[in-house]
This record gives sequence, structure tokens and C-alpha cells, in this order.
Amino acid sequence: MCIRVLPPALIDLAMSLVRHHGYFGRYATWEEARQASVGYDSPHILEKVKLALLRVKNGESAYERDSVLFDRVEHAWPVLATLLWIAARNENRLNLLDFGGSLGSSYFQNRDFLQHLSEFRWNVVEQPAFVACGRRYFEDGHLKFYDTLDACLKQQSPDAILLSSVLQYLEQPYSLLSEILGKGVRYIIIDRTSFVRSGAERITVQKVPARIYKASYPAWFFEKRKFLAAFAEDYEMIAEVDVAGDRANIPSEFKGFIFSRRVPAVERECRPVQEALHA
Repeated sequence: MCIRVLPPALIDLAMSLVRHHGYFGRYATWEEARQASVGYDSPHILEKVKLALLRVKNGESAYERDSVLFDRVEHAWPVLATLLWIAARNENRLNLLDFGGSLGSSYFQNRDFLQHLSEFRWNVVEQPAFVACGRRYFEDGHLKFYDTLDACLKQQSPDAILLSSVLQYLEQPYSLLSEILGKGVRYIIIDRTSFVRSGAERITVQKVPARIYKASYPAWFFEKRKFLAAFAEDYEMIAEVDVAGDRANIPSEFKGFIFSRRVPAVERECRPVQEALHA
């Protein structure tokens, strides 16, 4: 029996005919993909996420993800283990910057395992409408909202930056990475980020299942070697994680990474003097 392997383009076409959600197209530019999309900044989406997360905050549901409610928390164990590891290396303290963290979904997902820390701060950087909503309904003694990276860094000194399922939805993800790397934060945590299995990076349009909300938006699938090269000069990779649960209808994989900033030689030389002064 002869088994024929269909070309990727034909597979994509077949998938688009039978599926009403997933990732579709190979767009030459982000703008082309944007024109074929209905974006994430819809007020309807924000309202649906708000109502779902209020149920979690009030103890009526266990967990929210992309406005969908669950009766038990689905923990991202590698991320949680990393946060606890960072806190353990920092005198039981954790100050986190969660870039693109919605209304605090990951905070509510992980807070029960982190509230014992002697210091625990979770800072979300998001779109202005999300920030206004977050400040009104969700801020507490641990959770804060900011509309820019710099606004957060003026008030906070984060030990780590979390980028969970956010870079692939930015028009210029490498520009943001360059900006973040330039801030010199000790740890960077990447989670739920999409990569092609082979070939060049790809711009697609993600169509959200109608049962969640009616929307579509551009999405990247990165090339892993190019992505990791952005960190190579100033950061070393501590771990690479295959993300369970996230799937796509194109040949791809979802990954997580943990990076630690390389300590400059001058800083290493000054450490013994600083430790002696504080002894």
C-alpha cells in the first residue's frame, strides 16, 4: 500500500474547510492578518472576562482561562515551580511583572500557593481598558495593574517577568523582548508560546471557538532558534518546557522557557565588597 503525504498548504486548506476555529493562513505581514481579524480589544471580550473572573474572585468558580470557567484549577505546574524557586532564592519574597496578564487570571490560578511568602506582589501590565477594569474590580494587597512596562517599573522592582501566551499576539514581539531584556530583570519566564515545527516563522489568524466568544486576531508561530537567539547575549536558559494542553491545527508546538540574567563581571567582582558591608 502506498501512503501519500499531503503538502502543508493542502493540509491547511482541508483543515479550514472542516474547522470553524484554529489557526489559518500564511500572511505576508501583520497588517494583512489584522485586516482579516476582529481584535482582542473588543469591549464585549473584556466584559466576558470580567464577569468570569469575578466569579473566581468571589469563590463561585475555581478557575478562569480566556473567559471560560472551570470547576477545578488547572495549574501550570512548571510556572508555579519556577515562581517558588525564585522566591526560595530571594529570602521567601516574590515580586512578579505579568505582561499581558489579562485581569489577573494567572494570579488567581497561583495565589493559594504563594500567599505564605513573606512578600508577594503580582503586577499586571495590560491594555488601558483592562487596567481600568482591573483596578476597579480586582486589585488587592498583592495584585496591581499598570498600563505600561515603565509605569510598573517606576513603582516596582520585579524579580521576574512572566510572558504567558502573549508574545505571539504582538505585532512586534522582538521589539518588546529587546525592551524587556534591556531592563535587566533577573528572571524571565516564557509560557504557552507557539513555535513552528520546521521552516520559517509564520503569521496566521487565530479564530476563537464561538462558545468562548466571537473573535479572531493575528498570531505568530515563532522559529525556535531565532527566538532563543534574542536572549543569548544577556541571559542563559535554565529550562525548556513542553506545554501540555495547548494544540494547534498546523504543525507546531507550544513551549515554555526559564531564563536567568548573566551576571556581569563587574557585578561579580563587587559582590564580596557589598556582602562585607552588609555583614
